[in-house]
Order: sequence, then C-alpha cells, then structure tokens
Amino acid sequence: MKKTIFALLSLVAAPSVAAPLELASDVFVEREHKRPDGSVATILEEPKLVLPGDQLVFVVRYKNVGAQPASKFTVTNPIPRAVAFSGTADGTEIVSIDGGKNWGLLTQLKVSKADGTFRPALPGDVTHVKWNLNQTLAVGSAGKLVFRGVVR
Repeated sequence: MKKTIFALLSLVAAPSVAAPLELASDVFVEREHKRPDGSVATILEEPKLVLPGDQLVFVVRYKNVGAQPASKFTVTNPIPRAVAFSGTADGTEIVSIDGGKNWGLLTQLKVSKADGTFRPALPGDVTHVKWNLNQTLAVGSAGKLVFRGVVR
C-alpha cells in the first residue's frame, strides 16, 4: 500500500544545485503463516485490517530524479499516532519525541513527567524519525530506509 503522506524530504544544499528527489513509502503488516510442513514463515502483507499489537514495517524509498547529483539530504518521517515506533533497520536515525522540534538519539532523550522530574524516552514516545544522509546520490540512483512500529 503506497503511502506518500508518511515521508517528508528536506534538502540541505544550495537551492540552485538541489536535485529533485522522489520519495515513495509503503507500509506492510508482518504476519506469521504456518506452512503445510508445520514450519512458520514470516511474511509482509498489505495491511487491510490492523489490530493493536500488529507489527508494521515502513519502507521509504528515495530516488534522485534530477539532472545533478544530490548530497547532504535528510529524510524525515512522522510516526502515526496509532503506531509506537520500535526501531529501524540500520540504527543510523535520530528521533524526536516532541513533534519534530528537537532531535537526538533515543537513548539521550528525556520525557518530562507531571511532577517535574524526567524519565528516559521510550520507543513509544517517538513522534518522528529522521535520517541525515551525508552521501552523494548520483543521478538515477536510489535507496531505501526501513523502520518498524507496533499498532497501539
């Protein structure tokens, strides 16, 4: 199921040399199916109906569709409110727990409690995930980023 609303892109380059990047996003639900021989296979399916506890896999694909190489770009994805973030495929992301205002490694972020104290941020606190891709993407080249979540 294509979901372009999940992916946002920002280029960090001089406006005159910024190459157009195309983004596409797919969401899958991870299901286990019993095979005829009794073994269990984990497969990704289009999510027709999701229930609390279902494991989701988000795949964000990017491609340089411009006439020049693209460099130093970021890909930012909001986490749907009904989903608790549970990690990425590569661990190179930074996250926000406040709607994208502040960023850092999850292990470094703190959540303010009602009594004025703080607790460590948890994956379920994440509101956005971002990758700073400090690389050059040649014309026509593409890549993908993967993150996971659990339906609340």
